[in-house]
Amino acid sequence: MDVEALAASVEAGERRALARAITLIESARPDHRAAAVRLSERLAGCGRQALRIGLSGTPGVGKSTFIEAFGLMLTAQGLRVAVLAVDPSSARSGGSILGDKTRMERLSRDPAAFIRPSPAQSHLGGVARRTREAVALCEAAGFDVVLVETVGVGQSETVVAEMADLFVLLLAPAGGDELQGVKRGIMEIADLILVNKADGELRAPAQRTCADYAGALRLLRKRPHDPEGFPKAMTVSAVSGDGLEAAWDEMRALADWRKAEGHWERRRAEQARGWFVEEVRQGLLARLTAEPAMRARMQRLGDAVSAGETSVTAAAEEMLAALGEGLPPDAPGG
Repeated sequence: MDVEALAASVEAGERRALARAITLIESARPDHRAAAVRLSERLAGCGRQALRIGLSGTPGVGKSTFIEAFGLMLTAQGLRVAVLAVDPSSARSGGSILGDKTRMERLSRDPAAFIRPSPAQSHLGGVARRTREAVALCEAAGFDVVLVETVGVGQSETVVAEMADLFVLLLAPAGGDELQGVKRGIMEIADLILVNKADGELRAPAQRTCADYAGALRLLRKRPHDPEGFPKAMTVSAVSGDGLEAAWDEMRALADWRKAEGHWERRRAEQARGWFVEEVRQGLLARLTAEPAMRARMQRLGDAVSAGETSVTAAAEEMLAALGEGLPPDAPGG
């Protein structure tokens, strides 16, 4: 694979090249992983930054409809928009529907937009294993806004905040006891809560739901990286377009404030460090199945735990010790 040519095509903003690059970084083949590392290194110093927006919401809230309407509004303003949509994977077969391009038909045809669905597989947090690298590739390709759509609301969805500049929570009106339906953990990381479907008969319920969440947000402790008034709740309609411009204005205002106050760069640096730690963790886990000796030891210890011959804690300690034996002699703990 000509990594240099692929990197040049990505930097030129070619969507097909970007799709090939993301396919490369998502591959688990050893030769592809080596090429992916070279590609990431080659593009790391391009210096381009996009506004990274994480988006989550309850099932049926209309995330895809919102993203399409929001994305078309941004491209109409001359911005380039990338959408990284993560679909839940079957625990039985491992497959995913990956139907986001079908649900966002108009946006997928927009030359200023790029939509990439990826399977979550077994990775927790509502994101795919390589979503962070895909975000970096989209930035290198010159996109102005990168939207990361997670699989749905849950406590583990907070992982998406570790790779986004802004986190938006999309909710629907008239859903019963809404405040009980969303966990506090995700409420505490949301920068903007958007109550969707605020049109027609649902306009009044949407306004009431928005007022409920605005009241709940006021009870949360103020975060140091937020200006006065944030986080906040607003109503939007992906169908009529009402509130989309106002929501975008609030997103830009918050991003500009964080840049001016130094929070933006500090947050990006912390996210990069967290990404590094996660890569090391995942690499260690991969060794347990990639190396025959490690795989055999895992099987033996697993059998011993199943038979009651040893405790889970003791077996885990032995496995960790075996990993430590594989470190280079000059490594800490080696």
